[in-house]
Amino acid sequence: AAITMLHRRDGARFPPDMTLSIQAKESTELPEMHQMMRQTCRDYADRELGPIAGKLDKEHLFPAQQVRELGAMGVMAIEVPEALGGAGMDYLAYSLAVEEISRGCGSTGCVVSVNNSLYIGPILKFGTQKQKEQWITPFTTGEKVGCFALSEPGNGSDAGAASTLARQEGEEWVLNGTKAWITNSWDASATVIFATTDKSLKHKGISAFLVPMPHPGLSLGKKEDKLGIRATSTANLILEDCRIPLGNMLGSRGSGFKIAMQTLDSGRIGIASQALGIAQAALDCAADYAHKRTAFGAPIGKLQAVQFKLADMAVAVESARLLTWKAAMLKDAKKPFTKEAAMAKLAASEAATFCGHQSIQVLGGMGYVTDMPAERHYRDARITEIYEGTSEIQRLVIAGQLLKEYAS
Repeated sequence: AAITMLHRRDGARFPPDMTLSIQAKESTELPEMHQMMRQTCRDYADRELGPIAGKLDKEHLFPAQQVRELGAMGVMAIEVPEALGGAGMDYLAYSLAVEEISRGCGSTGCVVSVNNSLYIGPILKFGTQKQKEQWITPFTTGEKVGCFALSEPGNGSDAGAASTLARQEGEEWVLNGTKAWITNSWDASATVIFATTDKSLKHKGISAFLVPMPHPGLSLGKKEDKLGIRATSTANLILEDCRIPLGNMLGSRGSGFKIAMQTLDSGRIGIASQALGIAQAALDCAADYAHKRTAFGAPIGKLQAVQFKLADMAVAVESARLLTWKAAMLKDAKKPFTKEAAMAKLAASEAATFCGHQSIQVLGGMGYVTDMPAERHYRDARITEIYEGTSEIQRLVIAGQLLKEYAS
């Protein structure tokens, strides 16, 4: 039966061309509300993102207009309650949205993921009501985006070795240090920063802070010239006697490491979803080309070698998708999901790289030039095996969780 379309944040319905009629589905498929979110984002990606993704990538253009439009659709704050300006949906809806947006443009999917899970996520879970109203609500519309500052030039995957320091002086915190590889940095209006408040406690002495951007004492390093997701900005955050009010601490003193690890658990579902979208785009590109390109008197899709590549790509994508949905559903059910999120991130990111590689191989010479999107998918995919925990870290997390389960 036909179902009512999602409302936009401003109360209006989506334009007529975005309405969706969904027939009754088998019980094994997604619930109708999730199908609505998926189809809405898929339509938007096809219409608004796919045609400009190459230009955004080539010219390093932040998709500001598209982010505002996604904000109006509720996509920039999917899990945020309606009372705070969000869509009031669950993490599975978020995962579906990020996948479809990333299928159209991997960079835009990255912006959506960072704002939802890395910036808003920890504030929604650990912030006070006043902090939520101040630091979440203005970031639900797409007019503003946030970022997450954990990594440092010298600590890499060792998040507990934060050398950025925060000391209390009267009614202020004073922050000093450098944060590295911060996605959204040049386009962000606020950041969650992790700094050590007690060096003697090591990782238990790390705290989290909310800092507006721009702000005195906070400056940005150069924009990194990256292999992929080139429409996002990545740079260092440099803190030199950056003063913020005491009330800008997020959570309790010394809880920063816990906040960071729990945020990354959730964020890995977002990156898995981004990787899925990129992987699906690579598969779509390869399958479409296999239909249209002829060789030896027939479409190359008739060749067994090409068919095997398409089959392997499809298996990798679908397997990773089910892992990602499972992790999101466990989170929504408030059940442990650390292992499943790591599995999803590992499987989806490696599927994205694999599919990007195979897509170029199917396209041959056309896969190597920017006239076709295959090379962009390959470049965009590569980062998903690195940020929010490398594939090596995911394997450590998975093994650690498995050993705990068997020990018990």
